[in-house]
Amino acid sequence: MMTLDLEEFKRVLRNSLELKMKNDEEITELFMKIDSSSDGEIGWDQFCTYMQLEYEEKEEAYLRMKQVELHTPATILNSPHRETILKITNMSDGTCVTASQDGTVAFWSGGMELKRYKSLMAEQNATRQKPKWVTDLVLMPQYNKIILGTGDREIQFYELSTYEPYCQITSLETTPLKLDYCSTAYDECLLVYGDSQGCINIILIKGAGETLRTWKKMPKTDGIASVTLEKVAHSSLTQFLRWKVHDDWVADLRYYDEIRSVMSCSNHENTALVIGCTVGSTHVETQLKEIREMTFQPEVAERKLKITQQNYAVARQRLATDQTVFRIHKGVKSFDYSKEKNMIVTGGMDRLIRIWNPYVPSKPTGMLRGHNAPIFALFIAADENRVYSLSQDKTIKVWDIKDQVCMLTVRPKAHKIRGDLHSSLYNNMSKVFVIATDLMAMITHKAKANGHAEIVLTHNEAVRVARYNPAFKHIISASDGSVVKLWDYETGNPVFEFTQAHNDSAITTMTFDSSGRRLITGGRDGKLKIWNYNNGHCLKNLEKEEGCDEVTDVTYVEMNKNRYIISVGWDRHINIFSDSGENIHHVQHPMPRWPDDVKKGHKEDILCVTSCPPTLLATSSYDGEIIVWNLVSGHSYCHIKAPEFQDVREDEVDEDNSVGKILFIPSRRLIKDSAQLIASGPKGCIHFWKVFDGGELYARFSCSHHFRTFISSLAISSDDTTLFVGDALGFVSVWDIESYCLEEPAEEPPTLIGSWRAHVKTVTSMNLVEEQSVMITSSDDCTVRLWTTEGHYIGTLGQQTPWDIYNSATFLHPMVPYDVLIDPLSLPNHPVLDGRISVHDVIHAESLQDGVGREEEEEDAREDEDVNGNKKNDAPSQNGPSSGFVYNDEMIAQEIKKKPYREGTGKRLRHEKLKKPPKDRGGPNTYQGLKCFDLDDEPAPMTPPTKHKDKVLDDPFGIQF
Repeated sequence: MMTLDLEEFKRVLRNSLELKMKNDEEITELFMKIDSSSDGEIGWDQFCTYMQLEYEEKEEAYLRMKQVELHTPATILNSPHRETILKITNMSDGTCVTASQDGTVAFWSGGMELKRYKSLMAEQNATRQKPKWVTDLVLMPQYNKIILGTGDREIQFYELSTYEPYCQITSLETTPLKLDYCSTAYDECLLVYGDSQGCINIILIKGAGETLRTWKKMPKTDGIASVTLEKVAHSSLTQFLRWKVHDDWVADLRYYDEIRSVMSCSNHENTALVIGCTVGSTHVETQLKEIREMTFQPEVAERKLKITQQNYAVARQRLATDQTVFRIHKGVKSFDYSKEKNMIVTGGMDRLIRIWNPYVPSKPTGMLRGHNAPIFALFIAADENRVYSLSQDKTIKVWDIKDQVCMLTVRPKAHKIRGDLHSSLYNNMSKVFVIATDLMAMITHKAKANGHAEIVLTHNEAVRVARYNPAFKHIISASDGSVVKLWDYETGNPVFEFTQAHNDSAITTMTFDSSGRRLITGGRDGKLKIWNYNNGHCLKNLEKEEGCDEVTDVTYVEMNKNRYIISVGWDRHINIFSDSGENIHHVQHPMPRWPDDVKKGHKEDILCVTSCPPTLLATSSYDGEIIVWNLVSGHSYCHIKAPEFQDVREDEVDEDNSVGKILFIPSRRLIKDSAQLIASGPKGCIHFWKVFDGGELYARFSCSHHFRTFISSLAISSDDTTLFVGDALGFVSVWDIESYCLEEPAEEPPTLIGSWRAHVKTVTSMNLVEEQSVMITSSDDCTVRLWTTEGHYIGTLGQQTPWDIYNSATFLHPMVPYDVLIDPLSLPNHPVLDGRISVHDVIHAESLQDGVGREEEEEDAREDEDVNGNKKNDAPSQNGPSSGFVYNDEMIAQEIKKKPYREGTGKRLRHEKLKKPPKDRGGPNTYQGLKCFDLDDEPAPMTPPTKHKDKVLDDPFGIQF
C-alpha cells in the first residue's frame, strides 16, 4: 500500500488544492491528526477514515447542539379565569398577562406563578342586564394603562396599577376584534385595531400625555369618561385613519416599529397577509391640485374639507405602492415576524407553514410540512433559531430555522392538555409555552438549571477531568455524561466533541500518550479506551479479563523505548497495558500483575497513580497508604502511611483518611535527604514525604481556607518551585516550595504566594501552561475555567465572547465568575463570620479600646503643658491640626481618575437588588434594638478668628490665602 510522509503529503495537498506554499502549519497539523500512531507515514485508507469519521462526528455534534426537549406532561396552572381566555401576552420584564372574556385580567411571573388578578368590568356589568364582553387586550406600559376592546364597539383604558377605569373611546364603526399598541417616539404613539369588515383602523396620537388627560375630563358614561371616535378624529393632537385591507375578518394584526408597517392577516386568499404603511403616501398631482384650490378657490376647498370630516370613518384603499400583499391558499390564521432573521412565518387552514422574505411576496423561501390540522399559532424564537407551531389538534412542533426540519413533536397524548384551544404564547424570556383551553397549562424546556443567566456552563454534567495538549493547543474536557469536548486554548472556542465515549458511564480520568496525538480515557465501566480524539475514532479498548471496577487514574510511561499505560481503580491492583504496534487486536488485556502487587499491594481502593522517570511509580489508596514501586522489577520500595494527629481538638478531626492525589518532585529524585513526594492527605493536609530508606514524613500542613477541607487536586511547575492546590470548596492556593524540605524536615508550612476562589464546588483537575502563566481548572460545577497564575480570571470555556490568550485586555479580569461572586463562602475570612467571636464582643472590645485611647491622649496632653498650663509647642502647623498625612487637590484628582474596574462593576449591586427581602418574623426591628449611650465629653466651643489690620485672619485649618 502506498504511503506518504509529511513532505510528500504537503506537496500533494498543495498541488491538489493549489495552495501555493500557504497554510503550511495547517497541513502539518492535519498530518499529525491523521497519523495518530506517530509512524511518520499515512495511507489513503487512513486519510479517508479520518475525514469520514470527523465529519460524521461533527454532524452528530451539530444535531446534538440543536436538540430540544420539552417537559411532558404539561403543568396545569391554577387559573382565576372563569370564562374563555382570549389573550395571553407578556411584558418587557417577562411578566405574563392573561385576559378572559368577562374582563378578568391576571398577571403571572415568568415561571407562571400567579401574582395578582382583577375583574375590570365587574362594576360596569353589575348595573347592566347584558354584560360586556372583551374581544382583545393590549398593554400601554409607557403610560401605565391597560387597553381593552369590547363587543359594544368601545376601546377602554384602565390604570395598570389600580385597575381603575380611566377613559374610553365609544361609537366605533365596528367591533374591534384585534388590538395593538406601539410607542413611536417621545410622547407619541399609535393604536391599531382590526374589525369584522376587514378594515385596519389606526389612531395616531402626537401628545399622548395631554390627550389622555383631556379624555379623562370628558363626561362619564357608565362610570367612565367617554370620548367619541368622531371627536378623536377631529382633534388637533390625534389622527384617525381607516384602510380597507381584507375581504374577511381580520384574524390577527401587529404593528412593527422596526419597519414602520402594520401586518395583518385574514382567511381570504387574495389578501391573506398584507404589510402596509400607517399614513400612506400622497399623490403629487392630487396634492398640487389641493394647494391650487386652497389658493384660488377657497370655497371649494372648504366644502371638500367639510365632506372629508363628515366621512372620517369611510374606509379608503391604500395605493399599490403603500402595501405588499401575500396571496396564500386558504388564507392565514396566524403569523409571526422577526427583524433579526428577516423572515415571516405564516400558517392557516391548509396545514402548511410557509417561510417568507418580507420583500418577496411571490414565493415562499421554505415550506414546513407535518401538521395534520390547521395551524393555530406560530412563534419565532430568534435567539434559539427555532419556530414553535401549535395546531388545532393541540400538536406542538419545534422547527429549526436554518435546516427547515422538525426537531421535536409533542402530541396531545404526551402533554395531556384537554379542551378546545383559545389562546397561546411562547415566552422568549422564560422559555415557557403557555396554552389556554378550558384550563391553563404550561410546558417548559428540559434544560439544566443554571441558577442564573450569567453563569456559563462548559458541560451539562459535572466535569471530572480536563487536560491541555500542547501539540495542538487544545483543551480536552470530559464529563459525567460521557461527553468529550475539544476547545481552542488560544480563544476558548469549541472545536469538536463526541459523546457516548464510555456508553452511559462517566469518564473519570484521562491522559495523553507521549506524542500528544492520542487520548486515553478511563471510566466507571472499568474500561480504558485509546482515541484519535481529533475525529472521535476509538483506536483500541483496554479491558480487564474479569471485573468492571471503576478506573480512578491512569498514567502513560515510557521505559527503555517501551511504552506502557498504567491504570488503577477500585479493583485495588495495578493494571499495565503494553502500547506497542505489534498488538493488532481491537480489545487488549493487561499484562500479568506484579507479585508484590498481588501479595503486598493495597487493601483498599486505589485513588491515584503517578510516575517519576526512569524507575519510580507511586500509588495511593482510600485508607491513606502510599506505596512506592520500582517500575523495572515491580518490587515495592516502601509502604508509607501518615501518623495520627495529636495536636487538634476533637471537633476538628476529619475522619477522611484517603489520599486522593500524589505528585513526585522530579528534580529531587537523586537527593536522598530531601522530600521527593507530595500527597494530598490524609485528613485534608498536605504531606511531604521522603521515599528512600523506608519513607519518612518531612512536613505536614493544612492549606485549606476552612480547616482540613478535602484536597482534591495538585499541580506543580516544571522547575519544581511552585505548588498549586485545589480543594473541595473550589479554592486554589499557590505555595513556594523551592527550598521547602530540601535538606531537612520542616515544622512550618511553606510561603503562601496567593489564593483565590475558582469554583463553587470541588476542583477536580488543574493544568499549568507555563508559556503564558495560565492555570486551567475543572470542577463539579460543570465548568472549566482559565486563570493567570496570579488568580486573574481569563474566562470560562463555553462563553459567547472569545479571548486572546496573548492579549490580557481580552480577559474578564477584574470580574470573577458570577456564581463565585454570590456564594457566601467567597466572603473574606473574619472572626465573626467564622463564629469564633460574636458581634457583641467585637463592639465591647472596640469600646474598651476607644476608652484606653482617650486616656492615653489625655495623658499626652498633660505632658505637653508646662507649669503655667501653656502648650509647649503652640506654633500653628502648616498641615493643619493633625500631624498625619495630608492630601492635596492634585492627589485627590489622581485617585479619582484611577479606575480599578474596566467592566462589570455593577454585578454585586445588581445581585443585591435581585435578592429577596428577608421575611418579617415579628418582634422589634433594628431601630428599636439600638442602645443609647451618654456622651463622655462635650466639644469645647470654637474661638472665633481674630482680625487685625496688619495680620492675616487666624484660620482654624491652617490655610492662608
